[in-house]
Amino acid sequence: MPAPAEPPHPYPEGVSCGRAPEGQAAVRNGHWRDNRRLTAGLLLLWFVVTFGGTYFARELDFRFAGWPFGFWLAAQGALLVFLAIVAVYAWRMRAIDRRWGFEEPGE
Repeated sequence: MPAPAEPPHPYPEGVSCGRAPEGQAAVRNGHWRDNRRLTAGLLLLWFVVTFGGTYFARELDFRFAGWPFGFWLAAQGALLVFLAIVAVYAWRMRAIDRRWGFEEPGE
């Protein structure tokens, strides 16, 4: 009678749920550190644009393209900044993933 086969490992090769060897832990910690720095910087930019635009809306009372600048900033400018934040995050995370060896297959 053949021996029963081992059950498949629940995680893909290279992914660990427990303690990793020293080198892998350092790589994961470095990747996570870079990810947190990028996220913190972009969240700070998001906060400044969102809070600053609304807080200083009355002081920004001049015409821009026929509309009050505070209105334009809230209606158009902030949305463009938010789209730029998403694009920068995707671009920088791809570079961070490559740097630390976490790029997806086929990239």
